[in-house]
Amino acid sequence: MKVMRELDEGSGLADPADSAVIEVRDLRMRYGPVEVLQGVDFTVRAGEVIALLGPNGAGKTTTIEILEGFRVRSGGEARVLGTDPAHGDERWRARLGVVLQSWRDHGRWRVRHLLDHFGRYYAPYSDEARTRPLPTDELMAAVGLTEHADKRVARLSGGQRRRLDVAIGIVGRPDVLFLDEPTAGFDPQARRDFHDLVHRLSDLDDTTILLTTHDLDEAEKLADRILILAGGKIVADGSADRLARQVSRDAQVRWSVGGEHFVHATDDATGFVRDLFAQHGEEVGDLEVRRATLEDTYMAIVRRDEG
Repeated sequence: MKVMRELDEGSGLADPADSAVIEVRDLRMRYGPVEVLQGVDFTVRAGEVIALLGPNGAGKTTTIEILEGFRVRSGGEARVLGTDPAHGDERWRARLGVVLQSWRDHGRWRVRHLLDHFGRYYAPYSDEARTRPLPTDELMAAVGLTEHADKRVARLSGGQRRRLDVAIGIVGRPDVLFLDEPTAGFDPQARRDFHDLVHRLSDLDDTTILLTTHDLDEAEKLADRILILAGGKIVADGSADRLARQVSRDAQVRWSVGGEHFVHATDDATGFVRDLFAQHGEEVGDLEVRRATLEDTYMAIVRRDEG
């Protein structure tokens, strides 16, 4: 995963020198009397992988659908690739990849034929910057469907169908890829393969990726930045390590000396361990430094917001 410049402390805004691919300001969405989004703000730079986390009903899918142009917002501003999603034309849509939580299967199609079919929609939008679409054989290899090329979609397993969803999402070599719960139903090997694919898309093709997930481990492995949506707003924005430091600046150091076990909380674990060895040398055993996990951080932030 590429090294990204740190954001200005607490701003959530991209460095002006970077290319903003997604810009959201004061985004609002109301369903009847309920305002689901109450002023969402964030910016995504070219090539970033962003994970959008939040409790059920927080508005993650609504946010994604607004940015995809599938849902008209109630208020605020949004731009994707410099275009208001509410007014994006077909050429703009050809630059997006979308993987929904679910879609209607084309059960009677065979995998290869279905991908060939979708690929033809992108041919008119090929340009010098990015030739579209991906060759079908290359696409199937990327998502692990080569051996199922001639199988009917209806005969695929749940995980294989999800891989096909992803293949359809990237067939047009998207500049921006939206992934809504992309690994739902994946077995551990399929999830690992998918993570490798996301890294390749981001690092090699410079694809900007915005994904929603309930899998905190997945978010930590994939994302350059994590956005936490709660109470209708973005309440946290940063890397997993940075968010953990914001919630709990202290690390917990555990060790033993002479068979006796000790625990100490400190905001300078490196300095404390150095002093520990200076004092006790090789007598120090069972040394362990624990910091807040992403799960600890996520739960603390959501509880704080709800409180």
